[in-house]
Amino acid sequence: MAAEKGRRGSALFSGYRSLGVYSNHIPHVVRYHMRHKEFNLVTSVGNSFLTYNVNKLGQIAVSNALPESINCLAADRMLVFASYGNILTAFARNKEVVHTYKGHEAEIHLVQPFGDHVISIDANNVIIIWDVKTEEEYLQLSFDKSNFTVSAIMHPSTYLNKILLGSQQGSLQLWNVKTNKLLFSFPGWESGVTVLQQAPALDVVAIGLTSGKIFLHNIKFDETLMTFQQDWGPITSISFRTDGHPIMAAGSPVGHIGLWDLEEKKLMNQMRDAHATAIAGLTFVHGEPLLVTNGADNAIRVWIFDGPGGQGRLLRFRLGHSAPPTFIRHHGQDGKQILSAGQDGTLHSFSTVHDRLSKSLGHGSINKAKAKKMGLRCLSLRLPPIVSFASELARQNEWDGIIACHQNYLSCTTWNYVRTTMGAHKLKPPGLKNSTALGIHATAVALTSCGNFALVGLSRGEVDMYNIQSGIHRGHYGKERAHEGSVRGVVVDGINQMTITAGSDKLIKFWKFKTKELIQTVTLSAPPTGILLHRESGMLAVGLDDFGLNVLDIETRRIVRKFSGHNGKINDMTFSPDGRWLLTASMDCTVKVWDLPSGCLIDCFLLDSAVVSLSMSPTGDFLSTAHVDDLGIYLWSNKSLFSMISLRPLPANYEPAVVMLPGMTDEVEDEDTTADLEDGQDDVMEYESPEQLGERLVTLSLLPESRWKNLLNLDVIKRRNKPKEPPKLPKSAPFFIPTLPGLVPRFAVTGQEEAAPSKIVNLGVLEQKSAFYIQLGKAFESQNYNIPIGTIKEMGPSAVDIELRNLAPEGGGSVEVMQSFLKMIGSMLDTRRDFDLAQAYLALFLKLHLRFISSEPKLLEEISSLSGRLDESWLDLQSLFNQSLCVLNYMKSALL
Repeated sequence: MAAEKGRRGSALFSGYRSLGVYSNHIPHVVRYHMRHKEFNLVTSVGNSFLTYNVNKLGQIAVSNALPESINCLAADRMLVFASYGNILTAFARNKEVVHTYKGHEAEIHLVQPFGDHVISIDANNVIIIWDVKTEEEYLQLSFDKSNFTVSAIMHPSTYLNKILLGSQQGSLQLWNVKTNKLLFSFPGWESGVTVLQQAPALDVVAIGLTSGKIFLHNIKFDETLMTFQQDWGPITSISFRTDGHPIMAAGSPVGHIGLWDLEEKKLMNQMRDAHATAIAGLTFVHGEPLLVTNGADNAIRVWIFDGPGGQGRLLRFRLGHSAPPTFIRHHGQDGKQILSAGQDGTLHSFSTVHDRLSKSLGHGSINKAKAKKMGLRCLSLRLPPIVSFASELARQNEWDGIIACHQNYLSCTTWNYVRTTMGAHKLKPPGLKNSTALGIHATAVALTSCGNFALVGLSRGEVDMYNIQSGIHRGHYGKERAHEGSVRGVVVDGINQMTITAGSDKLIKFWKFKTKELIQTVTLSAPPTGILLHRESGMLAVGLDDFGLNVLDIETRRIVRKFSGHNGKINDMTFSPDGRWLLTASMDCTVKVWDLPSGCLIDCFLLDSAVVSLSMSPTGDFLSTAHVDDLGIYLWSNKSLFSMISLRPLPANYEPAVVMLPGMTDEVEDEDTTADLEDGQDDVMEYESPEQLGERLVTLSLLPESRWKNLLNLDVIKRRNKPKEPPKLPKSAPFFIPTLPGLVPRFAVTGQEEAAPSKIVNLGVLEQKSAFYIQLGKAFESQNYNIPIGTIKEMGPSAVDIELRNLAPEGGGSVEVMQSFLKMIGSMLDTRRDFDLAQAYLALFLKLHLRFISSEPKLLEEISSLSGRLDESWLDLQSLFNQSLCVLNYMKSALL
């Protein structure tokens, strides 16, 4: 129990959000927002759903996560209904669950909003009609699976209390759910019903079948109006234009969309390869020439029909990886763009600011021009997935700034980030033939910080250099090969002076970048899995096959740190921007943070799925991770930037707690986790700094400088701030000004007014002594000066000046009190505390009473002993200053 209590999540990182996940195989829902007067798009992404506005495809909201993946989605004007397993839930405000409906014994696969009710159908062919507000069951219907397996449901417009059901057997049934009666049965067309969709005309329903046929049927007269045939397999979705054009769109399992003209009853156009997978959902926006589609290829597309011929063009889209990403890195120094390579063979750039700034660099192709002519489905010309890449900003506006190596492929491709496309060069060693038969392929790539040169390591041990602008081969390292085994990593320092390579022969080799001469070789205890260089600090991280970690200093070319603790292959590594932390991800599903200065493990957290790649933002605000069998890239915020984090070394047997991915848990659970973390932090005693760190060190007071710095110049400040003349009272004038009698009116001049009484009261010499004076007298007997020191520290500059003036006999003091004050200064120097105050108070004391001190032997003796202690403390302090300055000058001038 104690071990369980000690387990916690990450102390440094908290889940923020996911990137690059937009859609899955669940059909989307388009709903109208009454208050904002706009259409919203709702798509499912695993355990939660996302809400976008159709106008800009900007993400509006992310729902709280459900315990399991969503298997059905529907919406009315107020709520969004999502089912998982055998439970149906209703979301309000696109975020929080407000209703839960439990009663099904099998998985729900169809949901239909129905006014104040909602209808759900499970795999056991049971239909339950729920009251939305009370969550009570209104009606339950059961069907025999052998005769009627419900596969589609629809509410015909203007048909009060009626629903139309389609079956896998092909028949249809019209039910009145209020009276619980079957009104009519349609025999069907000997093929299973997949889609039911209301046409713009009343009583007309579009019926899509597994055979690829579409029937427009009048259910009032049981009459088929039109029949269409698609050759791409079962119909997956149907939608009608409502902006005045009689067009029907139908989706297919191969990603094509057919556009049918209902007036001429023929196929008007085809939208081939609209998605790479089946069309999951397809909806025309009401009253607008916009078609919204989504598919399992993790894409949302909005098409506009504004051209001649009825052909739709792509207006806006959100596109992510259709297969899990395998390698991610931040691009640029602002940390706003993340480059990601996936198993689908594409290279994407995801923005952490807004989805509209994300872009796809496309697939790698063997012959770019030929692949463009043959279209998107030309799989034979596609390159294998990218396994590693390197990017630089320096010259990306002039030429390609990204180099990538592909899985089991010899040639490395260049990519242009600005033009968002694959580059013109394929870097391949000259004179190498039959590379496929020999099994030679690229294993590691690197780009120089200047953006001019690319280095490629091969599985046979060669390391070649290329000019990335021209693609010309510029030589190789070593006489024949750089390593005897496969090259596991290549890096170049920040000033193009040194190249470092790692091979499966357990060697790290340091080369001169320009002359390609071998400088030194370092032998490792096990073959490396990969290397990572932090160019600013010169630290080289090396992951080993025995799950260990080594850190080398490339200046001294020695191993400076060794870490162990992972129980699986190290998949990826990343440094914090300042080079203090090394973050590693392993197949044991953990992410660990190592502190390089202290050589300790300071953070560790466990995830449900292993991290295959991770990257720390150059600004240090986010950690990005990509996971096994997961399409998304997850962002973790660095808590040390906005809160106080106490980092302590973790023990070797530390067992971390499982941390949920961002968006995979709801807010309530997050609050519980936060409370647990706060409780765990309360158990750890906070470090309190002592009043004095060491006996040899001088401790200054925490008082502001205005309290002691200007004590010597206090009289100058008072004289400068003294008013030039005293304030005068305004003369009181009578209401009627008196005048003198005579022909010429003259005002009567009053006599000399009495002078205003002075407000300064002369109290004479105060008989009562101050508290500081009394405390000094008592401290002279007890030799404990803590109380008077605390009292004088609370006084302002003027009060301190008055107290020190009154210590002399002419101010009402005595020689003993003056001697006690000097002893108080001596005690402050002996303890080396409040050093600045001691100097300021002593300087003011000498300035005020120097003549009187020279005539008193007791004070002279005290001053002489105090002078020796002052010299001693200053010499000690000066030696520390000189030592620090010497080390600093050496660090600035020495050639390391």
